[in-house]
Amino acid sequence: MSSTADNQEAALWISLSRIPGLGSQTLCQLLAAFGTPASIYAASLKRLHDIVSEKIAQHISTGPDIEACTSTLEWLQQPGNHLLTLADSSYPQALLEIPDPPALLYAKGDLSLLHMPAIAVVGSRNASPQGEKNAEEFSASLSQHGLCIISGMALGIDGAAHRGALRTGGKTIAVVGTGLDIVYPARHRDLAHQIAQHGLIISEFALGTPSKPQNFPRRNRIISGLSRGCLVVEANVQSGSLITARLAAEQGREVFAIPGSIHSPLSKGCHQLIKQGAKLVDHTKDILEELHVHSLTQFSSQAERSEESPLLEAMGYDPVSMDILVERSGLTSDRLSAMLLVLELENQVTSLPGGRFQRIA
Repeated sequence: MSSTADNQEAALWISLSRIPGLGSQTLCQLLAAFGTPASIYAASLKRLHDIVSEKIAQHISTGPDIEACTSTLEWLQQPGNHLLTLADSSYPQALLEIPDPPALLYAKGDLSLLHMPAIAVVGSRNASPQGEKNAEEFSASLSQHGLCIISGMALGIDGAAHRGALRTGGKTIAVVGTGLDIVYPARHRDLAHQIAQHGLIISEFALGTPSKPQNFPRRNRIISGLSRGCLVVEANVQSGSLITARLAAEQGREVFAIPGSIHSPLSKGCHQLIKQGAKLVDHTKDILEELHVHSLTQFSSQAERSEESPLLEAMGYDPVSMDILVERSGLTSDRLSAMLLVLELENQVTSLPGGRFQRIA
């Protein structure tokens, strides 16, 4: 927002989006009818009433509330903060394909991530330790193969998915259900800071919007809409992640689910999805093949194999600690962690209690 004209245009978009009762679908109808926010505000009450209720039409006719937009315009002046509208050339094409694209997106971080091939990784807020581990490991591996990891920054599976991508230097997008000046849940403040620095946080909700139950099903359509597929890691039958999976299927995206124990409530949602046609996955290659990420997979796999063969030799067949592997291989612990993750997902290595690893193939 470097010019007065930019500020004025942004203020019109923001003002429209803040009108009570005016949702994104209706706003899109107004834009289709009149072209621009300025033309909407210039339209007659009668023409407006052809599309919206009398109350909303009257609200629009009073003109934009520029003063109410001041704090948001100031926020946009800060480095890394952005406002994307349907009129912007950088608006993600993937969202234009869904039935209800958000008219505005507030963003913090790297906008180029919106154009990367991506997969949604979602699941229970009250996940098991194994569920969180699966989410982190799958996300780390998928991000190493060139996929951006998209999730909702909630507790449990969402947070683990973001951490997995960040741990291996991958890319991740958090789609949140509050204004971007609010971190929810509060305990994810450090995670939100990391995502803003190394990834992207987006929301369709105006600054100052608090956490409300009705916000999260709406944000879920953005999570699925930006993605080529949706992986549900762990979920009960009432989980909101099943809403994301349903929206993904309706939007023509692939749906994947990790199975679990038939006795665990946290596996019931995934099993239900599988019965309904979701692809059962127990390895990242199942997802990569379904999404046709072959070129990325081939390049990454060749690079990994060239480094991992000596690592397997260094491990031997007895349990070994990370410190010993660092000493034997000469690699950094971060690089070793990434390589061990891939080997574990390929069932060549297993992790043992006490932070040790053992070769099994």
